[in-house]
Amino acid sequence: MKKLIIPFLSLFLAIGSFQVQAQKWTNLFDGKTFKGFKQLNGQAKYEVKDGVMVGTTVANTPNSFMATEQEYGDFILEFDVKVDNKMNSGVQFRSLSIPEYQNGRVHGYQAEIDPSTRGWSGGIYDESRRGWLAQNELKPEAKKAFKLGDVWNHYRIEAIGSTIRTWINDVPVTYLVDDMTAKGFIAFQVHAIYGEMKPGMQVMWKNIRIQTGKEMQPRPLDKNVVVDNYMLNNLSPQEQAQGFRLLFNGKDLTGFRSAFKTTAPPSVWTVEDGTLHVNSSGGKESGNGGDILTNDKFSAFELTFDFKLTEGANSGVKYFVNESYNSGMSAIGLEYQVLDDAKHPDAKLGTVGNRTLASLYDIIPANKIDGRFQKKIGEWNQGRIIVYPNNIVQHWLNGFKVIEYERKSNIFKVLVAHSKHKVWDGFGAQDSGPILFQEHGDSVFYKNIKIREIK
Repeated sequence: MKKLIIPFLSLFLAIGSFQVQAQKWTNLFDGKTFKGFKQLNGQAKYEVKDGVMVGTTVANTPNSFMATEQEYGDFILEFDVKVDNKMNSGVQFRSLSIPEYQNGRVHGYQAEIDPSTRGWSGGIYDESRRGWLAQNELKPEAKKAFKLGDVWNHYRIEAIGSTIRTWINDVPVTYLVDDMTAKGFIAFQVHAIYGEMKPGMQVMWKNIRIQTGKEMQPRPLDKNVVVDNYMLNNLSPQEQAQGFRLLFNGKDLTGFRSAFKTTAPPSVWTVEDGTLHVNSSGGKESGNGGDILTNDKFSAFELTFDFKLTEGANSGVKYFVNESYNSGMSAIGLEYQVLDDAKHPDAKLGTVGNRTLASLYDIIPANKIDGRFQKKIGEWNQGRIIVYPNNIVQHWLNGFKVIEYERKSNIFKVLVAHSKHKVWDGFGAQDSGPILFQEHGDSVFYKNIKIREIK
């Protein structure tokens, strides 16, 4: 028996030792000095008090960063943070400061520390570059994860390959897929004074630790977290787990057909460098071959798509399309309007703006989003259409919900009766239909077209 126990005990100890080794953390901050760090850009005050890194706002100075001298690519970072509730801050990672980029201005990914009512803490902001990549409007639980008041909040950031995930107090917040920067420093930000901020406000960090290489122990997928994927026509493991699939493969028009036909899409639609392009043909609706539709039909679903308008362009994404209506032009269905509001005359027609960007065309106007999130013509926007099994429908634009309505409801029927769609019996009420991309004679681009069916 002794001969059996000793090898078993040795194996048990070896396994335990391996687990301890596998979960090993390295302190990024020694709690005594700023050894291994350097301050960049602004002149905010940084000091060490009782094992805590303390940053204090200073007037008339830009954003300040206490940055690691070492660069990190793949890592898992954890820290605790406490911040004045009228202050904004963040932690940079995979970030850079180089002379040729805005004279050394810090730029790169930032995990947001935002104790405001909007609840965007844990989202990812691309500092001094692209702006917001992942905020929390689609994530009600994430919006509540950051605790307000004089309390410590625990952050976890996993950056492995092109996947970046964040948690606050063990609540999953962000799942971002992006490959713009693979490696850079980590830095702790004291934001420049703005809004209700004033000199002397403080943000504090402690228990700052990191895993790299074989030491990393990433958490399993949580399939409920919304994905922000900036890779071209890519499905992350998280999106696959959620049931998403590509409607457009980025190579050809497999899965699509011409409206009112069973034949292949018309030549006005081309695939260029992974994007779907409806080419210009003089601005006439369906004047050069017409719309394209999916071969498949959908009832309850979540559809996401990126679109880029050219100046003065008009297009649209339609759902619950009914080809039995003989319009003589575009096929008829509920339409997420894709439009240059400033330059196309259609934006001024209809009623109270119900033909503007992201509106339910000629029925319900989209709420206007903050101008900072309204992309310029020639830049990519993200559209999202969600149809729930109970007929609640939402339109989203660049991460903001701009419309919600109930299909088939009495209110919906009244709105349709006061629109140009009143001539179509049962408009928008069928149980399923294809997804349509509209040819309106203008040059418009689409990519990253994904869909999942909702049960």
